[in-house]
Amino acid sequence: MKEFMFIFKGPHVEDMNMSADEFQTYMYKWISWVNQLKAEGIYIEGRPLTKAGKVIAGKSPVVTDGPFTESKELVGGYFIIRAKDIDEAVQHAQGFPDFGMEGSVEIREVQEVPGED
Repeated sequence: MKEFMFIFKGPHVEDMNMSADEFQTYMYKWISWVNQLKAEGIYIEGRPLTKAGKVIAGKSPVVTDGPFTESKELVGGYFIIRAKDIDEAVQHAQGFPDFGMEGSVEIREVQEVPGED
């Protein structure tokens, strides 16, 4: 089995202006999806990311505030799962709860690094 990273993009949960009931329903969808992936034995790990951060870029690296909050496509978190190939990973990503909220999932295979254990 290979490892794949799901990179979650979309509006940050803080910017969705959900009521307490809406937030509870939203979180239930996420917990249900994680529990399904765990039950299938393919979930390795995952975490949400905070909204604030720093960006370092350039030939002479410059540090700036970021990611830029005006963007609607913030990286909000990630999962790492096991799948036999990219097509199977895509099938597992279908449970992503934020598709209806302008969210997307980028799926990337995690390369093995020789000698790393």
